Amino acid sequence: MFADEIVGEVVFNSSWRKERDSSSTSTQTRLLKTSDVAAQSFKRRNAEAQTDTDTKSYQLIEEDDSDALLQFLKQVEPMISKALNRNTQSTAFDGYVSAAELESGKCSVVHTLCNEEHNGLLSVTSLSWNSTGSVVAASFGRFDHEDWCVHKASLCSWNVNKSVVTGNKPDTIIDTASCLLTVAFHPVKPALIAGGSFNGEVMVWDYSRDTDMLVATSGKGDESHNEPISKVLWQRAPGKRVRYNVLSVGMDGKILIWKLDADKHKLVLTQSFVLLAKHMPRSVKIKSSKKHQEMGVTSLSFSSIDEDVFYMGAESGGMFKCSFATDTDIGDGSQSTPLVDPVKFTFSPHHGPVYSMAGSPHHRNLLLSCSSDTTLRLHSVLQTQPLVVIEPACGYLYAARWSPIRPLVLAVTTQDGQLLIYDLRKSETTPVESLDASPTKQSIYTMEFNSKQRHLMASGDALGVIKVWRLNDELTVESAAERELLNKLADVSSHE
Repeated sequence: MFADEIVGEVVFNSSWRKERDSSSTSTQTRLLKTSDVAAQSFKRRNAEAQTDTDTKSYQLIEEDDSDALLQFLKQVEPMISKALNRNTQSTAFDGYVSAAELESGKCSVVHTLCNEEHNGLLSVTSLSWNSTGSVVAASFGRFDHEDWCVHKASLCSWNVNKSVVTGNKPDTIIDTASCLLTVAFHPVKPALIAGGSFNGEVMVWDYSRDTDMLVATSGKGDESHNEPISKVLWQRAPGKRVRYNVLSVGMDGKILIWKLDADKHKLVLTQSFVLLAKHMPRSVKIKSSKKHQEMGVTSLSFSSIDEDVFYMGAESGGMFKCSFATDTDIGDGSQSTPLVDPVKFTFSPHHGPVYSMAGSPHHRNLLLSCSSDTTLRLHSVLQTQPLVVIEPACGYLYAARWSPIRPLVLAVTTQDGQLLIYDLRKSETTPVESLDASPTKQSIYTMEFNSKQRHLMASGDALGVIKVWRLNDELTVESAAERELLNKLADVSSHE
């Protein structure tokens, strides 16, 4: 009933797993070529060297009084002296211009300074460099007063050697009760400065003090000026090497010398002089009922050689050679010190106030003057008439100065805002530099060379703006035979 039976296979395919296709491949980079190279450094060798200690002693020639040196000098002196004498007579280098002169370039402004608090209402009335040449000080005020001064003026200073100079902010500001018309730094002490005001007061300040810089003042009264002060200077005390007195001149005609007494906080009057109208030439005599009629002094300069000699310019145009060593007492009796007439010689006058006089630092007989009559004059102190008259045609001339370095270079400031620099070696009539010291053509009342930093000079205008100039090498390097040419210029006989 049951029997074995073989039937075919029954296959059931998986419903969750599928067969996958696969293949194998391979990649190969190109064969890299490599090579090895060996390098070898150069062979070096170190060696040390040591100098021997010098056991010899040396002696300065100026301390050597040995016979050997004496014999050597006796042997070579005639030969050297002969060569030097021959060189002084040689004309081989006449007209030679040095390399320094060829690299001259142009004059340029390096700093523009002002006190912004003044808002252009006060003028720069005077400038002065201190004894190191690093600080320039300026007095601010006005010259056009019609009545008593009510301006709040100041004395300002800037250190131009600082890495950063803030042009519109002075390093130091000292306020004054009236217009400050003139300032002058001490010749030796760089922190000491004197000034003169519109109300006739002379003051001395010390910048080294932190507070209360006012050292001394002349005060007001019969012993002082009763008119505006036009100039203050430091005068070496007679017989003293390092002590200086303050000299002031004013529109009252007085020339007063003050001794600084810092302990008593005052200036003590030691000498008094007065400029009298009788010294004017007859053609410009001043009529007055007074026996001793004074004339206002507008400018003053010392002689570079004789400490007793000085020169004055007057409001009337007069120019005078004077002496401190005079005893011509006019018998006024109004002061504790005798009032002395110092005039010894009268020059041919200008036709207007003499705003500036400057004795040459290079020649004892040469003198500069400038005036409202628009002329710049070069004088010999040995004659009345000027040697040279220059007319720049730029209006009033306010400040005239000699270069402290170049004997034949001089400068003058003008009413139309120019700073004119003349080189008399090249021309007596045409300036070698005409610098626009005021872009708005304001009057340039003051200007000063820097005797320590020879490339610098400063000028100040009617709007209270100061420009510090860098002069080119041609104006600051003395040329060959320049002093000989100066001597010829000063020779009175050559102009007759």
